[in-house]
Amino acid sequence: MPIALGADHAGYELKDILRGDLRAQGHEVIDLGTDGPAPVDYPDFAEAVGLAILDGRAARGILVCGSGVGASVAANKIPGIRAGLCHDTYSARQGVEHDDMNLLVLGARVIGVELARELVRAFLEARFSAEARHRRRLRKVAALEGRGAGAAGGGEGKR
Repeated sequence: MPIALGADHAGYELKDILRGDLRAQGHEVIDLGTDGPAPVDYPDFAEAVGLAILDGRAARGILVCGSGVGASVAANKIPGIRAGLCHDTYSARQGVEHDDMNLLVLGARVIGVELARELVRAFLEARFSAEARHRRRLRKVAALEGRGAGAAGGGEGKR
């Protein structure tokens, strides 16, 4: 399975470990950076991973930043991306089975390497159930994406 992988400076070490694991498991890995501790902006990597999924280069994506929160917020701004920040295997699996999650987000400063490996395994082994209730809910999510276009964004200057 082709997997898009990206991280900011806080997540690059965990990303590199996961890249090696994924390749050893036979996955094609599309490493979209970053590759060092120099400060970079997580939205750039969220966009790169999200677009790799949307354009069909990757079946799923994994994104790593310090807490995972910023990368998750950024990735979910891309219509068609369903990113989930997960710290437990139940959520990583059910996010795919019920919500057709296509991008797993991890917080490198929150979880350890072994838990990250378990989360990736649960995420990649899971399949969307396609039950009617889940398809109905995903149509509602897609409608929210459409209504969100043109809405006021960002919190800067709002108090």
